[in-house]
Amino acid sequence: MAPRIRRELPPFIQIANHFRQKIVDGELTQDVKLPSIAEISTEWGVATATAAKAIKQLQAEGYVRSSTQGTFADLGRKQTTGPDRLRMLRAGTSGVRAGERVEVLGAGLEPAPADVAAALGVEVGVPVVWRRRRYVDGEGVVAVSTSWLPPELAESAPELLAPEPLPAMTFGLVEERTGRRVVRRRDSLAVRHTPDDLTEALGVPAGTPVLAWSNHYWDQHGAVTEYATDFLGSGRELTAEYDMP
Repeated sequence: MAPRIRRELPPFIQIANHFRQKIVDGELTQDVKLPSIAEISTEWGVATATAAKAIKQLQAEGYVRSSTQGTFADLGRKQTTGPDRLRMLRAGTSGVRAGERVEVLGAGLEPAPADVAAALGVEVGVPVVWRRRRYVDGEGVVAVSTSWLPPELAESAPELLAPEPLPAMTFGLVEERTGRRVVRRRDSLAVRHTPDDLTEALGVPAGTPVLAWSNHYWDQHGAVTEYATDFLGSGRELTAEYDMP
């Protein structure tokens, strides 16, 4: 079905939103060529000037780059968050961007510290599932991500305790084994000092202020399935765009 223009937003914004979402979701991966301005104009039924304005909007936001060869998806140093990776998985990709690799730094059962216990609804010190990964691309460390999951998930998915990559990540494995599908999340952003145990992985001195992005995930039954915190690599940024009513 051909896309249709909605009148509540300027056409160029709608077109930009369409391609931005495809890039964030991983449907248009790094360096994939977008349709030409003429093709966008024809497909959407708009003037070429409108199509060109949409591409300029994406360029200004840092989602594409253009040359004489065309326009290409290019996230550059934008941060790919846990929610982004979940959307990529559901779009049928691996959850890891092109040119990016994941290194599993550790996994197992660990006593829940106070913040984790509060997030998962368990007592402090109760052993819970712990996984730590580092994402790296051509420009360095993207983030060091630590996930904490309820201990009962280790029974259904013992792979969670192994320091090995998970093809469908924690989200996919938990859903496959238990039917618990993530349907809601809460995100928290703060500047935090780099913990001693992350300095080597992040490549910064202990105590360096960095962006930390925490996510709570709930399943369709209202139960927490995962609490995760990403400490971002040096020079990374978080962005968000929303349509205003």
